[in-house]
Amino acid sequence: MPPLTTTTLFPSLALFLFLLFSSSTTSNAHNITRILAKHPEFSTFNHYLTTTHLAAEINRRQTLTVLALDNAAMSSLLTKQLSLYTLKNVLSLHVLVDYFGSKKLHQITNGTAMTSTMFQATGAAPGSSGYINITDLKGGKVGFGAEDNNGKLDAVYVKSVAEIPYNISVLQISQVLNSAEAEAPTAEPSQLNLTAIMSKQGCKAFSDLLKASGADATFNENIDGGLTVFCPTDPVINGFMPKYKNLTASQKVSLLLYHGIPVYQSMQMLKSNNGIMNTLATDGANKYDFTVQNDGEVVTLKTKVMTAKITGTVKDEEPLIVYKIDKVLLPRELFKPVEAAEAPKPSKSKHKAADAPESDAPAESDPADDQTADNKNEVAGWDGRRLVIVLLSLCIGVLLM
Repeated sequence: MPPLTTTTLFPSLALFLFLLFSSSTTSNAHNITRILAKHPEFSTFNHYLTTTHLAAEINRRQTLTVLALDNAAMSSLLTKQLSLYTLKNVLSLHVLVDYFGSKKLHQITNGTAMTSTMFQATGAAPGSSGYINITDLKGGKVGFGAEDNNGKLDAVYVKSVAEIPYNISVLQISQVLNSAEAEAPTAEPSQLNLTAIMSKQGCKAFSDLLKASGADATFNENIDGGLTVFCPTDPVINGFMPKYKNLTASQKVSLLLYHGIPVYQSMQMLKSNNGIMNTLATDGANKYDFTVQNDGEVVTLKTKVMTAKITGTVKDEEPLIVYKIDKVLLPRELFKPVEAAEAPKPSKSKHKAADAPESDAPAESDPADDQTADNKNEVAGWDGRRLVIVLLSLCIGVLLM
C-alpha cells in the first residue's frame, strides 16, 4: 500500500468536504409555476394549472413532461366553456408521466411511442384514453395526439421551454390535444362539511370564527381541488380572543384565511417539502406566507412573528386534511415582529412589562421568543458541523507533519 502524501490526501479530503455539504443542500425539487412564470406567453396555462391544483400535483411528482400551451392555444380551449373539473382532465392529458427532453423526441425507437399521462393516472380515463401518441414525423417535426382521437396528431412540437434532466421537461406544443373522454362532463366531487368536521374534533371555536366572518366560504370553495387547514384548538382560540377582537373585519378574514393552504399536503408531504408556503390569504403584495420545517417527526410552521407546532390530525380524507396546531398563526402583515434590537434594558423591564397592553392573551404572548430560540438552535447546529470539519482538517494536518 503506497504511503499517504499531500498529493493523494488533499484531493480526497476536498472530495469528502464537497460531498458532505452537497448532500445536505442538494434537492431534486421543481416548481412548475416558477418555471412558467419566466415565460409570459404561457401565463394563462400557468394560471389554470394553479386554479385546477394540477401545479401542486406536478411539483410533488418526478419524471414528468409538461406539454405547455401558449396563450393563443389556451384561448381556443377556454371558448369551449368547460367546467373547472373537466378542464383539469384536459390539462392533465398534457402532463406525461415520463421524461421526454427535446433530444429524446427525435430518438424514439421505431419513430413512435405511446406514453401515459396524469389523466390516465387518476383512474378517470376509461381504457387507454389517457395515453398520448408521440410520433417522429418527416422533416424533423414531432407530432402529438390522444389515443382516443382516431390516430389523429393534433399538435406538433414547437420548442423546449425548460429541462431538468430526468426530473421534469417542459415542451411547447402548437395546439390543444383533443380527447372526447377528457372533455366529457365531470361531476363535482362530494362535498365535505369542513366546519362540522372541526367542531366535533376540538376546533369548534375556530370553526365558529370561520362562520361568523364568512371566511368559511373561501375554505369550502377550495376543498375539491385540495385544501390543508391548520386549526388552533379551542383553548388556544379562547386565549387569543382579546387580540382577535381588536382586529378589523377584513383583518379577521385575512387572519383566518392564513390558516389554510390551497393544496392537499399530507404529513409526509409537509416533511419532504419544507419551505415557504402560500396561503388562502396570499394576494399580490400581501404575501401572507409562512415556512414549514420539520425536526424528525415534529413539524413546525414559522412566521416572521412566531412559531407553531402541529399537534395532531383532525381529518385526512383527500382532497381535505385538517391539522391541530398549538398556537394561532400570526402573519407579519397584521402583527409586528419583535426585533432583538428593541428588547428593553434590564433596568426598565419591569416597568415596560407592567404597561404591556397584550398581557391578556398568555397563549400568544411570547411567540417571538420561540422564533429566536429556534433560530439560535439552527445556528448552533451549523456551528457544530463547522467545528467537526475544522477538527478533521487539523488532525489530517498533524498526520502530514
